[in-house]
Amino acid sequence: MNSTDPARPDALHRDALAVLQPGFTGTTAPDWLRRRLGEGLVSVGLFGRNITGDRQLAALTAQLRAERPELLVAVDEEGGDVTRLDVREGSAFPGNLALGAVDDTALTREVARALGARLAACGVNLNWAPCADVNSDPRNPVIGVRSFGSGTELAARHTAAYVEGLQSAGVAACTKHFPGHGDTSVDSHLALPRVDADEALLHARELVPFRAAIEAGTRAVMSAHLLVPALDPENPATLSPRILTGLLREELGYRGLVVTDGIEMGAIADTYGIERGAVLALAAGADAVCVGGGLADEATVLRLRDAITAAVREGTLPEERLAEAAGRVRELAAWTAARAAESPGAAGTPDGAEESAAEAYTGTGLRAARRALRATPDKPVTPLSGPPYVASLTVAVNFAVGEETPWGPAAELRALLPGTRSGSYGAAQGEPAALAGEILAAAGERPLVVVVRDAHRHGWMTEVLDRLLAVRPEAVVVEMGVPQSPPRGALHLATHGAARVCARAAAEVLAGVRD
Repeated sequence: MNSTDPARPDALHRDALAVLQPGFTGTTAPDWLRRRLGEGLVSVGLFGRNITGDRQLAALTAQLRAERPELLVAVDEEGGDVTRLDVREGSAFPGNLALGAVDDTALTREVARALGARLAACGVNLNWAPCADVNSDPRNPVIGVRSFGSGTELAARHTAAYVEGLQSAGVAACTKHFPGHGDTSVDSHLALPRVDADEALLHARELVPFRAAIEAGTRAVMSAHLLVPALDPENPATLSPRILTGLLREELGYRGLVVTDGIEMGAIADTYGIERGAVLALAAGADAVCVGGGLADEATVLRLRDAITAAVREGTLPEERLAEAAGRVRELAAWTAARAAESPGAAGTPDGAEESAAEAYTGTGLRAARRALRATPDKPVTPLSGPPYVASLTVAVNFAVGEETPWGPAAELRALLPGTRSGSYGAAQGEPAALAGEILAAAGERPLVVVVRDAHRHGWMTEVLDRLLAVRPEAVVVEMGVPQSPPRGALHLATHGAARVCARAAAEVLAGVRD
């Protein structure tokens, strides 16, 4: 038998394929992926590049299930800033920080259930969400609004509510990023972050939301690519037997699926390589290896499959450990298939997908975004006197969010106040004084709305705001990231995220209009 590409895969090759969660390019299933599904692949991961709309997504998942009915179709759909369903429009659901700001667990459960219903209608049955990270470092470049907040108990109760809501719709939750990515100032897509909290603090802060998720029955947990010296001074969490087996399995009693974060992310790939990283992750206790956010081709799948089978034959990865991991993947696939069978006609149906998408924007998602909006000063808002000039101060976003997703209230304001004009300004375009001058000239006599995202993390942005408000103290500031004190502007609106529905909620207040 050819070990590189067996004509008839044996149990070892089937198990090696079963533990992979690969991505692919295109909006229909490529031939190579359909072949590998027949050979033992049990999971696929979808990204924004695979999705143009709910109806198309439902057709794609139906095409995939024609090859393997019990298939895990995963997506990174957190709502808020991280969306794949609405990657080109902005999310129809507010993200975690907005839900944490409202702090109504019934609402969080309702939003998660509505999102789950939409995913199920599209044929997606595993969501790489929610983020259970406690955002304790305000400099955090990759978590921020993806967290329910900086409070441990707040994050715990909303993580549990989100898991319950999502899974009540038949979609498996994948709680991330274990053991906690909130106390970091490095993006693990680019390098290896480090959490220097001692073990007592980790148990009192980082691990509390994960305990809550386990108690709520989360079907999957995603590992983080970060170093936690108090737990393991040598190995990143994804590659650490002490963390994945000793802590997660033995101490916390977790029995479900463990999924790695993207194995091609810089924190692993640049140090260990994806093949060695995948083998070490499985040996440490992971059950599924996520790959495909960056590498999304057949050659990558075969490289990983062959590295895993070679490790088993060489004795560096016990065959029993691989079989156990593959068994957990198949168990979760069976669970999701059973849940879909309980609601015939709801999963993977184009009409159901379109109805869920429409309801999300006009119903649950928008209602939640309105409740999350905070205005300072806290008094009735006087609507803008006419169509404004909207100046967005922009920065490069992290890989999880993606540059292609639009944000800001300009488009929503144009719909409500025809004649609204807008412009985007970044640090690379000039010094703060010059940028402020450009904005003031473009605004003229129009009402001025300045939109920022995590202004506290960007000194140039704060300086531009200072210069603008010195000349136009009546200007409105809309913060669509993590708000910090003191609020700036005659009116300061904190949306707690950049989802489309958050932008709509802000635009309604400024225009004095609500549908």
